[in-house]
Amino acid sequence: MRVFALIKRIFRQMFRDKRTLALLFVAPLLILTLMYFLFNGNTVDPKLGVTGVDDNLVSVLKKADIQVEQYEKVNSQTVVNDDLDGLLEQESGRLKLTLQNNDPSKAKGLQMKVSQAVVAQSQAKLIQQNPATAGLVQPSVDIDYVYGDADTVFFDVLSPILVGFFVFFFVFIISGIGLLRERTTGTLERLMSTPIRRWEIVTAYLVGYGIFAVIQTMIVVFYSINVLDIVLVGSIGNVLLINLILALVALSLGILLSTFAASEFQMIQFIPIAVIPQIFFAGIFPLEGMADWLQAVAKVMPMYYAGDALKGVMYKGLSFSEISGDLLALLIFAAIFIVLNIFSLKKYRKL
Repeated sequence: MRVFALIKRIFRQMFRDKRTLALLFVAPLLILTLMYFLFNGNTVDPKLGVTGVDDNLVSVLKKADIQVEQYEKVNSQTVVNDDLDGLLEQESGRLKLTLQNNDPSKAKGLQMKVSQAVVAQSQAKLIQQNPATAGLVQPSVDIDYVYGDADTVFFDVLSPILVGFFVFFFVFIISGIGLLRERTTGTLERLMSTPIRRWEIVTAYLVGYGIFAVIQTMIVVFYSINVLDIVLVGSIGNVLLINLILALVALSLGILLSTFAASEFQMIQFIPIAVIPQIFFAGIFPLEGMADWLQAVAKVMPMYYAGDALKGVMYKGLSFSEISGDLLALLIFAAIFIVLNIFSLKKYRKL
């Protein structure tokens, strides 16, 4: 009977906590639905620019499910400026394929398709000219890379995003639970009974936890680069700046959401809603093939901008001016969360 009494007590607690019930039954469905749309997006054919290439080869490339863009003149920036996956040039009978290598898996797939198309077109020409020599000559394609090299793997692109995500995740947890503890122990209520203003409280918590966030960010960044040897092409100063601003966003978001939680357990419940979706839109999964509404959702995720900036600096070697748009977006997120923090404290005292 005592066992049944305890079971009955657990059921009562669960039914009283509507948020826990929602987390248990609704959150998994939301995450699974999101993953369904992410992994079932339309496959985007690689985009290949060509110049000086034989028309027969262009036809073969198009049949290989490659979007072919023909150019009369190209320069060293054509691949990046026109967001091409690759550029195939023919000069003096030699073929040269320049791969952007923004996504190593996609780049290797395009390289294989182009090589197969070149071989097929070359063999067809030899059969027409001299059937006896068909198969004896294997045409070669010179390969060049805008980013990375032949040894680049997907983790080289993934690792900068992971650095930012771990900074975001742990700062979010520490700051949220920290302020929540202040509330549950009555410290916040005692503070609110003094003449201190709401913005002063928010500023103090941001600075106080922010100092530890800065230390954590520096440790994560330097460890990743110097110990794990994660790729770094650009400035380490820009990497630190991106992560510090991202930590500010996580800090302000964690403090904001903690005002809606009554316990550490309820604070943890925000992770599937506020944190996990961030990783899906940070650049690990290509957005091009997603539905338009999912691409719009990505634009309201702080990690979307942080991932783009970190990948740009660490993998592509972009400068500060080239990532300034992403940094501005992160600062706007931080400003919004800070203002909402000030207003959320009205529930404890109206000034």
